[in-house]
Amino acid sequence: MDYMGSTATAQYTHMGHRPQQGAHLPSIGTFDYRTSSAPPYSGLLTRSLSLPWRPSTFYRSARVEPTQSLHSSTMEPMSSSNYLNNIDNVKVPPIFPSARQALYTRYTPKDWYNAQMTNYLASDKIRSAAERLRSDAIRLAREKDEQSFKNNAESSKRLGERINDIEYWKGELEKTKDKMKRKIDDVESKRREVERLLSESEKPLRIAQENLYEREKRQGIDLVHDNVERELIREVDTIKLCQQKLRQMLERLNTQNALNRASLHELECDSQDKFRARVLDSAAHNIKTTSRGINFYEGIENVDNTVSVPETWTRYTEENIRRALSEMSQSDELLNASNQLMAQSNNDMWSQWNHVNVSLENRVQEGQVAKNKIQAHLEKILQEIFDVEQNIEFLKKTIADKEAFLQVAQTRLETRTRRPNVEACRDPAMHRLIQEVHDLHAGIADLHGKLRQEENAVQHLLRTKSTLEQDLAIKNNSLFIDFDKVMGIRRTFTINAPEKSAVTSVTFSHPRGLITA
Repeated sequence: MDYMGSTATAQYTHMGHRPQQGAHLPSIGTFDYRTSSAPPYSGLLTRSLSLPWRPSTFYRSARVEPTQSLHSSTMEPMSSSNYLNNIDNVKVPPIFPSARQALYTRYTPKDWYNAQMTNYLASDKIRSAAERLRSDAIRLAREKDEQSFKNNAESSKRLGERINDIEYWKGELEKTKDKMKRKIDDVESKRREVERLLSESEKPLRIAQENLYEREKRQGIDLVHDNVERELIREVDTIKLCQQKLRQMLERLNTQNALNRASLHELECDSQDKFRARVLDSAAHNIKTTSRGINFYEGIENVDNTVSVPETWTRYTEENIRRALSEMSQSDELLNASNQLMAQSNNDMWSQWNHVNVSLENRVQEGQVAKNKIQAHLEKILQEIFDVEQNIEFLKKTIADKEAFLQVAQTRLETRTRRPNVEACRDPAMHRLIQEVHDLHAGIADLHGKLRQEENAVQHLLRTKSTLEQDLAIKNNSLFIDFDKVMGIRRTFTINAPEKSAVTSVTFSHPRGLITA
């Protein structure tokens, strides 16, 4: 069995025997490549069908009609000489079908080169992508490893800071607790002293009720409930109100001690909570990757059982400490008031009389100082009124000057509006003129506002001047009452000292000199 064909890529035909030398070839004109079966490799060479060198036009237009069929079943065998003669007379195309079919099914060297280059480029791209993916995977693994260590270190740091905060505030709570306990003991001790003094509150007292009546003649703001009036009222009501005040003080001490104990309870609860939080946070801080008992808790990060944030957590403890300090401050004030009340109850008419005199003298000095200050302020107000009026005139002149500059700028702008055609350019000069107009408008508006403020200031100064003059008259009246009437009456009093009876000489400071009673 032999194979017959023209080229390596041409179509081969399985034949039982080799044809004889004189066999006729198939008719070229009757063989239609468009309807005949394609070569075996045409399915693999689809890209070559669209190549520009393919002579497709030849196959569509070239049809040769031979004068005599080269292969006919009815023809008689011909001799070799006649066969060659007939072949010479047949018009055949310059290229045999087998060669044409070979050109149709082959690749060009350029296709071969392009295919190789395509494979090389694809290989390089895929290899580069794999290398990048491998590098990215290694880098990502290292980054996540570093991030894990960093996050763990940061969490440990934050836990340590939290523990330090808890220890700090727990220490503050302990200090405040100790202070509060001592303050509770002090208030309790003072409460027992007040109870003991309650039975000793009856002592003779002669108070200058006329002094209170005279001081009611003060006018305006000087009709103040000052220390002198408080001392005089206390002096009048000592005998009548001593026991009542002591009972009130006793009730206040009991109430304050109850508030102190409530504040102490809050401090203790807060301190206990911080102790438990300190233990738990210390345990969490000591947990490592090699610690026993660590486990996965799925979804634990989504569990939020917190009731505060660092700001509210700190504020809560600060409020407890602040409340305790406030209660201690109130306790101090109450203890001072208790001491004052006990000293007042222990002192007799002598000490009370002396207190009233000292308070009255201080009040007279304060009134004299206030009078002098009012006079000084009145002089300053008069000078300021003069200066402000001068400044108003200056502002008016400044506004007039600025309006002249505004006229210049607006006139320049108006002049430049008459520029012809393209010369009407919005150039830097125009921008600057517009900005100048805006600045001048703003400046004039500011000056007008300042002028109105100055005018309002003049009115305020005039009202202040009237107020100071009225206040000066009130201070003169108060000084006359306190020094000439009240102290004049008290200079005639003879008060027995607590341990001896004697006529006491008291020295008063008069605004114009010293007076001895």
